[in-house]
Amino acid sequence: MTTILTYPFKKLPTTSKWALRFAIRPLSCSSQLRAAPAVQTKTKKTLAKPNIRNVVVVDGVRTPFLLSGTSYKDLMPHDLARAALTGLLHRTSVPKEVVDYIIFGTVIQEVKTSNVAREAALGAGFSDKTPAHTVTMACISANQAMTTGVGLIASGQCDVIVAGGVELMSDIPIRHSRKMRKLMLDLNKAKSMGQRLSLISKFRLNFLAPELPAVAEFSTSETMGHSADRLAAAFAVSRLEQDEYALRSHSLAKKAQDEGLLSDVVPFRVPGKDTVTKDNGIRPSSLEQMAKLKPAFIKPYGTVTAANSSFLTDGASAMLIMAEEKALAMGYKPKAYLRDFMYVSQDPKDQLLLGPTYATPKVLEKAGLTMNDIDAFEFHEAFSGQILANFKAMDSDWFAENYMGRKTKVGLPPLEKFNNWGGSLSLGHPFGATGCRLVMAAANRLRKEGGQYGLVAACAAGGQVRERGTN
Repeated sequence: MTTILTYPFKKLPTTSKWALRFAIRPLSCSSQLRAAPAVQTKTKKTLAKPNIRNVVVVDGVRTPFLLSGTSYKDLMPHDLARAALTGLLHRTSVPKEVVDYIIFGTVIQEVKTSNVAREAALGAGFSDKTPAHTVTMACISANQAMTTGVGLIASGQCDVIVAGGVELMSDIPIRHSRKMRKLMLDLNKAKSMGQRLSLISKFRLNFLAPELPAVAEFSTSETMGHSADRLAAAFAVSRLEQDEYALRSHSLAKKAQDEGLLSDVVPFRVPGKDTVTKDNGIRPSSLEQMAKLKPAFIKPYGTVTAANSSFLTDGASAMLIMAEEKALAMGYKPKAYLRDFMYVSQDPKDQLLLGPTYATPKVLEKAGLTMNDIDAFEFHEAFSGQILANFKAMDSDWFAENYMGRKTKVGLPPLEKFNNWGGSLSLGHPFGATGCRLVMAAANRLRKEGGQYGLVAACAAGGQVRERGTN
């Protein structure tokens, strides 16, 4: 999905065909590791629509994003979500009773708190009269939470929405096998000792084998990493190019962290442990060290490794969204306007991760903008190969004509405007929470760099994508 946001100044069927086309189009990031310098403020159109309420981002926060299995490993998802909500309340001082609705995204649900939005809201002290629901749309779950809130505000149903997301990969549900589950359910229904003994006699030792969850497509049984490897091969993205891009992401994230630019991060005191204050997955390495890693998915010839992939992450995010007139009446200065957004879906096998290429031109045309108008790009980095393959597709007239039904290419996002404070490869990717991080990164960059238009894009399992814009 993609989105346009504005800063408020004034108020593939076969891989062989792709490989042949793209083998001579290398990309290199090694010479562009620095963030873009601040730019002069440009005055452009506002993108406001007649008779439609303006929707603004007041502010947004997130817990530090941590590698799974570290400081958050003993928590539950609603603990992190509650921490994000509490951090948002502290950051904005918004009265709890003013919030009309709370929406959170998540992917791998904890059975005990299936509506994690409601449980987190109650834990954070919101009234039990404040409705809350949870949405899931793979890696764009928080994006769906936000755009659902935008719809509620634009339609006049609500004035104030809190949207966010959470994921806790440290403690994912592991189920008994289906045979064991069926046996236990039948035992629970048995009414006599004879019935119970008869059922127990059917037990076999292999019933105890657990069912482990996998980050894989249900329709293809293929892991996303495997898809990324095939996509990189199809677009002739080399291992070196992927490692260079990953190094860029970590280097920019470390620079942003050291300079205090990741201002959306709020400290979180983990019960029984120390207070966590920053992301712990930012680890700039060297190309020499990265080259030593073995392929993670397609062995031994793949190019996707642990170093050029996003890692399993725990974290939560939350954002305060309001109707503009409500925000101004309460004395808030909006950080950004949420303008247009677009969801698209592609073939989940060969084009699983190419959604940004398809959605970007659509959301730009919807907003009446071009690539040159965008001041801050924030794309979700699932894998280096995924980002670079999208770059090649977006920069190809042939791909546009043969796969997108367009006469000309989308155009390549300028790297000096792209993910300047790091991305999911370095900051981490809690599936349900990344969307809010992307939007806040774009909004904060526009504010810092003097830009007006931002574009956010994220691919997701199922071949779906969301694009959004802000100003």
